Amino acid sequence: MALEITQFLLAAQSADAKIRTEAESNLSQFREQNLPGFFLSLAVELSNDGKPTESRRLAGIVLKNSLDAKETVRKQQLIQQWLAIDSSCKSQIKSLLLSCLGSSVREASHTASQVIAKIASIEVPQKQWPELIGSLLVNMTQQGSPASVKQATLETLGYVCEEISHHDLVQDEVNSVLTAVVQGMNVEEESVEVRLAATRALYNALDFAQTNFDNEMERNYIMKVICEAATAKEGQLRQAAFECLVSIASTYYELLEPYMQTLFQLTAKAVKEDEEAVALQAIEFWSSICDEEIELQDYEVPDSGDSSVQHSRFIEKALGVLVPMLLETLLKQDEEQDQDDDIWNLAMAGGTCLGLVARTVGDGVVPLVMPFVEANIMKPDWRSREAAIYAFGSILEGPSIEKLSPMVHAGLKHLLDAMKDNNEHIRDTTAWTLCRIFELLHTPASGFSVITPANLQQIVEVLLESIKDVPHVAEKVCGAIYFLSQGYEDAGTSSSLLTPFITQIISSLIATADRTDSGSKLRTTAYETLNEVVRCSNLSETSQIINHLCPVIMDKLAQTFELQILSSDDREKQGDLQASLCGVLQVIIQKLSSADETKAIILQVADQIMTLFLKVFACRSSTVHEEAMLAIGALAYAAGSDFLKYMPEFYKYIEMGLQNFEEYQVCSISVGVVGDICRALDDKILPYCDGIMTLLLKDLSSGELNRSVKPPIFSCFGDIALAIGEHFEKYLQYALPMMQSAAQMCAQLDNSDDEMLEYGNQLRRSIFEAYSGLLQGFKSTKASLMLPHAPHLLQFIELVAKDSPRDESVTKAAVAVLGDLADALGSSAKTIFKDPAFLEQLLGECLQSDDEQLKETATWTQGMIGRAFSVCG
Repeated sequence: MALEITQFLLAAQSADAKIRTEAESNLSQFREQNLPGFFLSLAVELSNDGKPTESRRLAGIVLKNSLDAKETVRKQQLIQQWLAIDSSCKSQIKSLLLSCLGSSVREASHTASQVIAKIASIEVPQKQWPELIGSLLVNMTQQGSPASVKQATLETLGYVCEEISHHDLVQDEVNSVLTAVVQGMNVEEESVEVRLAATRALYNALDFAQTNFDNEMERNYIMKVICEAATAKEGQLRQAAFECLVSIASTYYELLEPYMQTLFQLTAKAVKEDEEAVALQAIEFWSSICDEEIELQDYEVPDSGDSSVQHSRFIEKALGVLVPMLLETLLKQDEEQDQDDDIWNLAMAGGTCLGLVARTVGDGVVPLVMPFVEANIMKPDWRSREAAIYAFGSILEGPSIEKLSPMVHAGLKHLLDAMKDNNEHIRDTTAWTLCRIFELLHTPASGFSVITPANLQQIVEVLLESIKDVPHVAEKVCGAIYFLSQGYEDAGTSSSLLTPFITQIISSLIATADRTDSGSKLRTTAYETLNEVVRCSNLSETSQIINHLCPVIMDKLAQTFELQILSSDDREKQGDLQASLCGVLQVIIQKLSSADETKAIILQVADQIMTLFLKVFACRSSTVHEEAMLAIGALAYAAGSDFLKYMPEFYKYIEMGLQNFEEYQVCSISVGVVGDICRALDDKILPYCDGIMTLLLKDLSSGELNRSVKPPIFSCFGDIALAIGEHFEKYLQYALPMMQSAAQMCAQLDNSDDEMLEYGNQLRRSIFEAYSGLLQGFKSTKASLMLPHAPHLLQFIELVAKDSPRDESVTKAAVAVLGDLADALGSSAKTIFKDPAFLEQLLGECLQSDDEQLKETATWTQGMIGRAFSVCG
């Protein structure tokens, strides 16, 4: 088969589907029968200059995709497959790939670079390819090495650095790589391609260069070479150099002081004079500096100025020249920028950076921006007016309310007038600015709002007129209404101010959602805004309005079943609309059932609503499945034990949801709804528990299911145990080992990764919630069942108590389960609580907390432990 691989690879790219399918089948068969031979044949094909470029390219792509995958489980399988191949065969493959870097066909050497990096990502961390860096560096140092080889080698070094961690190379290797890369960037290098490949490689190698950046001489040389590349003749090279500077701004912020004068000159020149791709990176440099300084300010201890990295206040120092430079960029708008969400241009980058500058320096930015606003706001050309409004909107977050209040009060009328401007760009930017004003400067609950009883009517009138504007303006107007409503949530008597306008606002949002001149984005935004208007309204004044809205939304949902579905596109549109409408019904159910006086409204129509939700499930779209599940969870909460009558029909959809591994969000939401139903039905859920527990245990054992679903499952164990009490006994032998092995896994998680840290916290919290449910469920009749498992739970609490820093919600759950343990075990507790020192320390720490809820829980737990001991005594 190895002889025929060229034909297979060419046929797999044929325009004829029959030839293509047969070739793909032949390639799959070869792979399955002889994987090492298959890989070797692909490497031979890729490295052979006598073969067609098309077959070589595909050989490289197939080889690369056989070594890596986005999905974690699949990726691990591919890694194990590679590691299992005989080492002499692997050596042959690697040798062929390295030789391919010298190919005269650029496409082949480029693909070989990527494949080498994928193999390096598997082998280098396991110390299995120690000679790789040395082999690559020979290409750079060998006398007379052609520019094409140097280019391919530098590209490979860049890809390798991207794939592996800086812990995987020893410092000598890092030094050699950086030397080769920096030499490749040098102005003495004649080949532009080599300089470009070197600059891109440096970008990926910067994480490895900590030791080199700490050395002043080496750092000066690296910075000099980058700055030279930033002024090169070739635009691509200048762009790559600025990309390096952006990365350095965040990675080596604390070392930048000596270079800032030069960097300001370079970036200012690029912003004013260079092509857009380069200018965008120059602005991004300053955005990165802002990000670093905002983070430093967030973590600084007040007054002490204590922080592990010195805050150099670069933005503050450069403010007088930086802000005028950014304001100039706001005048460089694109005619099409509002219609296309993917457009990113100089004006947008400048405005974004200006917003970050405002967040970094606060009040200091206002006197530098307002003269620009005042000078441009009345000019006849639209670019000046739009830039003035954009500048104004960009600085609303950061400065103090005292500083912003006078200018916003003065400017609000002008902005409302600008919503009627003839120019679409101006109306779009004005709507965005109003949205920001209402989000940031409208919080009546805290005692401040730019909206007053005097101007509210005009604001609502302008918004409801402007919501009829072109779709992209209407979308931003929806955003303004969203934040206008949100501001009145829990605002006491102020929340009544919006009530007279609610009916009108709801009608306008429904009309907007029904528009036929826009895509689904405006409709989704209109319904999300409607949800917020309902959620934040004053229920005692709006219950009848919401009562009238409910049948309108139910009718709309019923109409979706009549839509003609002729294509997958039609099916998707139907699904999106059903998802939005289920979302609105969920909010209506939650709002009306939040007070006893209005709960009856929902209970009267619960049967019709449930019938609609079950019909939605029959349509089988996952987005709908999610929204309908969430709405049913809300209905279960409202209906309480009456929800039992829906279970015979609904249960099959719970089963489907719990088995939906592929769309794991659906699975996760289904788990949450099981919890809602347990709380609604209590022990009436019992007939369904065998099936539910079987599926939940299966989910926990699965390697395919996304890990994020597992914490909700443990919490769900607690909900089920709480609902069915002593009847949970038969599940203990299956559930507890799962909980205990998950608790052990918590200790092994990598907390240096933010995502993993968050997952670990969710897992710890959910295990504690599971134990709490079990302890409370068994408390009155079979508490002794938990006695053998108490030491393991205490050990886990002690382990979590040593975590630093510890998540507040995890602490709360740990302290609560301690109280549940003492409460449930009563007189048996003394034998369990053998080490009161760690308990006293944990509870003492919680009693000192600023979090009232945590204090309350700790006080209760202290009481429970005290009571258990006094009973013993």
